[in-house]
Amino acid sequence: MTLTPFHIHVPPAALDDLHDRLARTRWPDQPEDAGWELGIPVEQVRELAEHWRLRFDWRAAEQRLNGFPQFTTEIDGTRVHFLHVRSPEAGATPLLLTHGWPGSVVEFLDVLGPLTDPRAYGGDAGDAFHVVVPSIPGFGFSGPTRDRGWGPARGARAWAELMTRLGYEHFGTHGGDWGALISRELGVQFPERVRGVHVTMLPTAVARDETDLAGLSGTELAVAERSLAKSQAFQYAGTGYAAIQATKPQTLAYGLTDSPAGQLAWIAEKFRSFSNTGHDLVDREDLLTDVSIYWFTGTAGSSARIYAALETPWGAPLPECRVPTGVAVFPDDIGLPVRALAERTTNVVHWSEFPAGGHFPALEQPDALIGDLRAFFAGR
Repeated sequence: MTLTPFHIHVPPAALDDLHDRLARTRWPDQPEDAGWELGIPVEQVRELAEHWRLRFDWRAAEQRLNGFPQFTTEIDGTRVHFLHVRSPEAGATPLLLTHGWPGSVVEFLDVLGPLTDPRAYGGDAGDAFHVVVPSIPGFGFSGPTRDRGWGPARGARAWAELMTRLGYEHFGTHGGDWGALISRELGVQFPERVRGVHVTMLPTAVARDETDLAGLSGTELAVAERSLAKSQAFQYAGTGYAAIQATKPQTLAYGLTDSPAGQLAWIAEKFRSFSNTGHDLVDREDLLTDVSIYWFTGTAGSSARIYAALETPWGAPLPECRVPTGVAVFPDDIGLPVRALAERTTNVVHWSEFPAGGHFPALEQPDALIGDLRAFFAGR
């Protein structure tokens, strides 16, 4: 039950080792004019690696992270790291924010101030939240984990225990990627405690085959057809990483844990391809802060194991969630949700569609996400 204050400090020797390894990277060849079709191009990774080695300021990133109250506690046999930022408004709503892969708590740093202290940002005190941002077990400072089985259902139980320890009997929850699955699981397992579930990804809402189009017509059918085309394209060209991490994460871990350039390429490619754009939507310093956390904590393997721990096969029907749910749709995300499909298993009471943004909206479109969280949780 102990909550231990936590302060990040990477030893100088670890920084020196990183810079030395980056300087000695053995670069692969690539076909001429390959572009991004076969993966992230060598010139992109080389340039990013040089910036990481020569210009990126980890100490400044570390100081920024340490500017937020952080703690660790042991839950279900593993260490859980989390940020806990209380609002100055006594009546603020407790809100749990959960990242995904290859994300971290870095995803939410830009939204913490406006969410916890809206008056300081020209907002309404009634929109304030007490915010808890944990690192998923196996990720970053919550890793590496010592055992297997840390899928969304187990993660949700850990988060419920964490909120109990923090004194929050009732709370809202938000997430994207794996964070969306964990957030939804909280609503499934603890409906009496969760005020609302807000997500930016909902697997049950994405059309995966022709059967998902049955019974739809008009605009709903047109959206579902676009959703199906997008999901099939992603299944064909974008899921190789998931197959590896779900089946042989240990084999992958040797390369990523030994080579910072390898870890950088593995994550940087996803930050662009998950948002389906020809340019980077996430700030380079945020990207390198995220990659650095994976590198310094040695959690390439344990974070990948979440794919092997998924309790329900990817794409299979999920348990019904009757907790009021809000869905924020960002057009460049890896899937295009369809409200009619979402409503088959989820109590959707709020649906927003935005003109821009991808898989990491807290980093790409923070103002849009903040506004949608406020709108959804108002009065809950």
